[in-house]
Amino acid sequence: MVNPVWVGTLMFGRVPIGVRLYSARERRGPVLHQFQRGTADRIRYVRVNERTGEEVAPEEVVRGARTGIEDEYVVLEPEELEDILPAGSRTMQMHGFLPEGAVDPLWYASTYYVSPRGPADTEAYRLLHAALDRTRRVGAATVVLREREYPVLVQPHRGVLAASTLWWPDEVRDPDDVMPPVTGAEPGKGELELAQELVRALSVEWDPGDYEDSYGRRLTELVRAKARGSTFSHRPDRSEGGGEVGAIGEALRQSLPNRPHKRGRAPVPRRPATVRAEARGAAEGRRTKRELLRQASELEVPGRSRMSRDELEEAVGRAGAGRRR
Repeated sequence: MVNPVWVGTLMFGRVPIGVRLYSARERRGPVLHQFQRGTADRIRYVRVNERTGEEVAPEEVVRGARTGIEDEYVVLEPEELEDILPAGSRTMQMHGFLPEGAVDPLWYASTYYVSPRGPADTEAYRLLHAALDRTRRVGAATVVLREREYPVLVQPHRGVLAASTLWWPDEVRDPDDVMPPVTGAEPGKGELELAQELVRALSVEWDPGDYEDSYGRRLTELVRAKARGSTFSHRPDRSEGGGEVGAIGEALRQSLPNRPHKRGRAPVPRRPATVRAEARGAAEGRRTKRELLRQASELEVPGRSRMSRDELEEAVGRAGAGRRR
């Protein structure tokens, strides 16, 4: 178990629910530190006074913020920062409910799992989870985390509640603020039809298992090899792409699966992991996730899009049994 990042009260109308927030994400892979070349000496960062160059003890460090004048700061004491926290900074008050998918992913910052704080909070917690799941809504609220206030969305996810912090409107940039305008002619009709055909032909269901952190894996192999005193080399696979293609329309045609090139034989597309897994499941007589999703849709199983294959199988079985009664 890990330590919670926030402990407080989630307000569902006038119903208080004691909750804890746990980080839903964790970086994996080797951690790279800094060393002085030719030695085993770590490079460390210390707090120093930039005027005297002397190290400063942690208890002597206070916060400060720049004023409108260059190189002018005001010092903020801990009790001053504590005083301006919003009232009820340990309370997450939901003030409205939005349809699922109403908030663009651009606004999402971090996501946390929400756990009931104790046995007395379980009943209200499960009630809120079921209500959001069945109505396909998410709760909009605000929360104070690590001395900052955030908008937050509370929604069912993987059988529990999750809380996702959002950026404030003035923190989200418009494209015109950070990049030059995109110019050029509109795509031609023929090329657009080919592009749409390619999108349809390569459409898949999202499964994170289809993706691999290849750089992280190779970094781990490199670290292990050097620890053994051996070497590790990597030769990038250049078998796909990289060749010169003339017109964009011809490049699109060559990209379509089961379409022959002008020369040679038709390319054989690599099957994603989900397809391979479904093939194995079919060979073993098990229903594939796609089949279970279709059955769950017919049975109107709530929350089906977020379920794993095993969860879908169980939910479809329960819903089917309920229909037969």
